[in-house]
Amino acid sequence: MSKSKLDSRFFESTRGRIVLLLRNTQKTVNELAETLEITDNAVRSHLTALERDGLVVQSGMIKGFRKPHYSYTLTDEARHLFPKSYDSLLNRLLDQLRTRMSAAALTEMLSDVGRSIGISSKRDRSATFDVKLEAALKTLGELGGAAVVERSNGNVFIKSESCPFADAVKEHPNVCKVAESMLSEIIEKPVSEHCDHGSIPKCRFEVSG
Repeated sequence: MSKSKLDSRFFESTRGRIVLLLRNTQKTVNELAETLEITDNAVRSHLTALERDGLVVQSGMIKGFRKPHYSYTLTDEARHLFPKSYDSLLNRLLDQLRTRMSAAALTEMLSDVGRSIGISSKRDRSATFDVKLEAALKTLGELGGAAVVERSNGNVFIKSESCPFADAVKEHPNVCKVAESMLSEIIEKPVSEHCDHGSIPKCRFEVSG
């Protein structure tokens, strides 16, 4: 599908809404069906068409109650069709800040931004650890991530195959400190960032304590 076809009329269609929902995140058929208020079979039909057009690709599996569910995300080609005004503006802003502040000061400022988001997202300080984890995942999702919790040998990790700040992170990896401090504030435990800053950035955070 050419860029000219991704106009306002396309985004008003069901397929266009699916593309918008998958921007910077991944979702299962069930999640898309629930949001769009259509059947699972209807979603699968649209996804098949979007896969044929090279806009959507199957990105992995998520454990389900009875069976695993496939998740879907946009292809690199599809992401490049979106306007980049906000991403460009953020990168230019960070470029200017980097010339006027030390690396440590800029990192601390980004951490402060994350903490402020985390504070505004808190609900119940007496909540259990798992409830706080769910709140952290939800907040990250609202920013454009699609994170999951993985547990291994007593360690807890928050991972997402789609970074909400992907285009900024490519040029300014310390932007990940926003998410790190935000997650730490919500979970109320130390969180360390081990993100993949490659061509397709991926979120990787470890929860301590």
